[in-house]
Amino acid sequence: MRDFMAAIGLVLVVEGLIYGGFPGLAKKLAKEVLGMPENLLRIAGLVSIAVGVGIVWLVRG
Repeated sequence: MRDFMAAIGLVLVVEGLIYGGFPGLAKKLAKEVLGMPENLLRIAGLVSIAVGVGIVWLVRG
């Protein structure tokens, strides 16, 4: 549970860097996401999950 909470904290740091450091870029990316097909978003999400699990597996394994 401790590792999970650390991971959530790191996600918040990365998102905070994007929104706090580059708000114009964050708005532009949000607009682009609205125009993307759902299948593309789904594939990108699944690839992100796979890459994240792979990184955790390599680091913790």
